[in-house]
Amino acid sequence: MKTRKVITIVPAREPESESGSCSAEESYALMVLGDSMLPEFEHGEIIIIEPEGLARDGSFVIAIHDGEHTFRQLVLDDGRWYLKPLNPLYPTVDFPGPGAVKGVITEKKRPGSRRIRKSYV
Repeated sequence: MKTRKVITIVPAREPESESGSCSAEESYALMVLGDSMLPEFEHGEIIIIEPEGLARDGSFVIAIHDGEHTFRQLVLDDGRWYLKPLNPLYPTVDFPGPGAVKGVITEKKRPGSRRIRKSYV
């Protein structure tokens, strides 16, 4: 039986504040911008990100690449990790390392619709 490779995600710990803002351990939502993750994720859809846990081969992640946050699929190929867009018009890039993953996408939803949602857990 083949074991799946995983990357443990640990959110950066920030000092507690009295501002009422979310802590680094709480799930958060982002809106998909652009077409790099088509056809699975459309521009304007809302994705829910879990900032800690495990990212596996095939997980959709938020990661840091070239100093910016990016939304891609984490792929293991021939023993190396990559950040891969679903749209073939965009390049697959080398994965900079486990610390680059900032969260795993657990769900998506279309704005304005309570019933159209998909889970990735």
